[in-house]
Amino acid sequence: MQLSCQDNIRIDYVNNKLSLFMALKTFKSRNNKDLKWPKIIIAILSTIGLVDTGSITLKNWGLFTSLSCPGIENGCETVLNSPWGTLFKNNQINIPLSLAGFITYLSILVITIILSLNLISPREKLNKFLWWLIFLISCASSTFSFLLINIMFLKIQAYCFFCILSAIISFSIFITSMIGAKFESREPMIFRGFIVAISILLGGLIWSTNVDPSNAIDVIRPTENVSPIITTSSSPQKVNFAKFLKKSNIIMYSAYWCPHCHDQKQLFGKEAVKELKVVECAKDGKDNEYELCQMKGISGFPSWEINGEIISGARDLNELAIKAGYQGETNF
Repeated sequence: MQLSCQDNIRIDYVNNKLSLFMALKTFKSRNNKDLKWPKIIIAILSTIGLVDTGSITLKNWGLFTSLSCPGIENGCETVLNSPWGTLFKNNQINIPLSLAGFITYLSILVITIILSLNLISPREKLNKFLWWLIFLISCASSTFSFLLINIMFLKIQAYCFFCILSAIISFSIFITSMIGAKFESREPMIFRGFIVAISILLGGLIWSTNVDPSNAIDVIRPTENVSPIITTSSSPQKVNFAKFLKKSNIIMYSAYWCPHCHDQKQLFGKEAVKELKVVECAKDGKDNEYELCQMKGISGFPSWEINGEIISGARDLNELAIKAGYQGETNF
């Protein structure tokens, strides 16, 4: 039986349509298949973030004696003890900013583990919802980290390796989540990400302005040449250390205009600084002892006089404790 040309055309048409259908089905099947490697990467990154922020939090609570921070000396101490390093603090409660980062990474890790267990089909709405959560949380975290990095370099003017590492981790999770989520349309992703980023940025700027000590300094000292106010609080260990320094006649020579002097005092905290013996060396500073500083040969600030020896530069409290021969608790 011979087929006509018209019949051949129809058969070819059906075959082509069937091939197209199978190709679309295969593509759709692949598209519905969940990618494993983004979840693995996010799990690893969030675990590193947990260790990073958890270490900082434990150090802040006095459970770690010290952190080995690569980079500029005292950089991490300066940043983490700055007004921007704490969310809330009083005599009973201390909530460092790193605790918020720890909770963020923990949330991302828990969601990623749920997705990795394959308890939810990639086609279910709950699966997409969990990917949306990772995307939006990491978007918020990346935006806030960007703000903190700017504050660190422009306001605090110090370098903290752990803070930069956290920012890199947040941004990496954010990028990976866009790949792993496989959003069907870019428009909702861009719109929601933009809304979250703008909200976090505005809220962060308001918070940053409220805790910025420079906004209070001008009101408190409009005419007198005195040091900026100390905004950090002191642990009992720091107060006891400061009392020891004063009792041992160990003196800190300072100048009201010196930013490093302010950083040194910030490391002690406002309660401990009241116990220190601080000599104002600026000739135009309030209650200055300019002639004594000249007689001692003080040329750099801050300077410490320990057992008759002058040591210049801001010092880590643990280093200062060793030089002073302090035998008390050093969980600063």
